Amino acid sequence: MTLREYAANAKAAFRLLRECSPRIVWKFMYNFGWKSMRNIRRFEKRQAKGKPFFPAFVMVSVTENCNLACSGCWVSGGGKKSLSPKQLDGIIAGSKAKGSYFFGILGGEPLMYKGLLDVLEKHSDCYFQLFTNGILLTEEVAMRLKKMGNVTPLISIEGLQEESDARRHGSDVFQRTLAGVRACRKAKLIFGAAASICKSNYNDLVNRKYIELIAKEGAHYLWYYIYRPVGADPNTANALSKEEVLSFRRFVSEQRKDAPLFIIETYWDDKGKALCPGATGMSHHISPSGALEFCPPIQMAKDFLNAEGSNLAELFEKSDFLADFREMAAESSRGCILLEDPQKLTAFLEKHGAIDTTSRQTVLEEYKKMVPLAGHNLPGEEIPEANPLYRFVKKRYFFGFGAYG
Repeated sequence: MTLREYAANAKAAFRLLRECSPRIVWKFMYNFGWKSMRNIRRFEKRQAKGKPFFPAFVMVSVTENCNLACSGCWVSGGGKKSLSPKQLDGIIAGSKAKGSYFFGILGGEPLMYKGLLDVLEKHSDCYFQLFTNGILLTEEVAMRLKKMGNVTPLISIEGLQEESDARRHGSDVFQRTLAGVRACRKAKLIFGAAASICKSNYNDLVNRKYIELIAKEGAHYLWYYIYRPVGADPNTANALSKEEVLSFRRFVSEQRKDAPLFIIETYWDDKGKALCPGATGMSHHISPSGALEFCPPIQMAKDFLNAEGSNLAELFEKSDFLADFREMAAESSRGCILLEDPQKLTAFLEKHGAIDTTSRQTVLEEYKKMVPLAGHNLPGEEIPEANPLYRFVKKRYFFGFGAYG
């Protein structure tokens, strides 16, 4: 590691200590850092020994309700499905019994879910990443999160002024989201910004100026995704080309050398080879209908939680559907089957008699209309991690768990 890279990484880490509440830093280091490392080791051993399956981490969409209507979003516009508080509590308790203490909490807009913070506060030994558009993240909410100490808000920013309004079908969305960002900073929370990168926001968000802007606003990490045009209002023309995916990957790897915050993505290993968290079994998703899904944008399933969510472990262990899905996805590509081969995905879902888990009940027809698009699998053109710290972390935790042979 060069002196420049070492200084940049140290500065980003020091920001957590300098800018955040000590109790919040401790919760992050212990509830997330230490417990997640132990959990991944348990998951790795289960996979290696062929023991009953349970993912390392569970992503949970608590509700379809949302206060925005973003283009390309998979969530049903106007949908009303939500998990019950008992089911959410059961999901968390069942995961803890398997050694998993970290959860992604999604929606819709999860802050529209009544009683959410009560459930998360009850599980003070866990750590939660709250995926939110930030509009409902008031100073009052941020101060409660500070008191809890076990939640990191991940605030979605899909572009600057004009792009945010156009993409999210709202008014003054960027400034309203920034108000949530500033509430988090005032409360001394560890928080991040997320962005789903597509053609229309590429120039806004994939540049050093934006990284420095969001760091100046107080964000401690930036989580980049690749746009997946799904849902009732897909915009295929907005998807990245292969050249843009390569450019995006090169940018992320280069910026990690000296960025003033941590840059996260879950697409590539240390050598730049593609990975799918679902195919590796590292993560699966639970929908607002209580369905166990392969990943959030693939909204068809065979396995559903009971009223208390107490059958979570049993469903994961006995799900032939998810086991077959992991095998099929891994054999098809190291990338995203939804983008790269929607026809094969559709045939698989029909063969297994998978059920639409959404309010809109049009998912299968939507998939049948999809065309292959560029994904993050770039065989022969891999771009390895340039920063030694990220390279070490990814080599340790992003190695496929045997899914790809």
